[in-house]
Amino acid sequence: MKLIIGLGNPGNRYDGTRHNIGFHVLDTLMKRHDLVMMDQKFRADYTIWRHPQDKVLLIKPFTYMNLSGEALLPFMSYYGIAMEDILVVYDDLDLEPGRIRLRQNGSSGGHNGMKSIVQMLGAQDFKRIRVGIGRPQGGWKVVDHVLAPFRPDEQEFVNESAELAADALDDWVDGQDFLKIMNKYNQRK
Repeated sequence: MKLIIGLGNPGNRYDGTRHNIGFHVLDTLMKRHDLVMMDQKFRADYTIWRHPQDKVLLIKPFTYMNLSGEALLPFMSYYGIAMEDILVVYDDLDLEPGRIRLRQNGSSGGHNGMKSIVQMLGAQDFKRIRVGIGRPQGGWKVVDHVLAPFRPDEQEFVNESAELAADALDDWVDGQDFLKIMNKYNQRK
């Protein structure tokens, strides 16, 4: 079984914000495959995708971003999911909207949701897709930037990056080698 967790904040207040791009990517993937979140467990909405290659657990925590690991770890324990079978999708300030970057491991990079996951798992060796949200413009604080919606002129790029990330997730679920997937999608744009 594989596990894909998209990071974000729950509730209508945060819909469409930069910090919720992980939720947007999961929504894009689920729409593509006619999936819906079917239940709640361990402080998250989830569904199980019965893909021909493998079952895939899709998770959207409602712990709020800074406590994302508190939703992930119980799912891993309950379903017996190994570290190499998880993938985290989240926002990245250092990539402009429209860009994605895949990695097999690494630090939290200062991202609070990732800090929570690294702390709860006690490891950094898990796959991730970082989705670009860009840096704040003149005078904006980072917290205000990540909790703000995308500007209308960025929306096309946001949707493009969500589709690219969903393509990469499809490739991973289909059983393609993650290094090959990284080479394919990290070269774009």
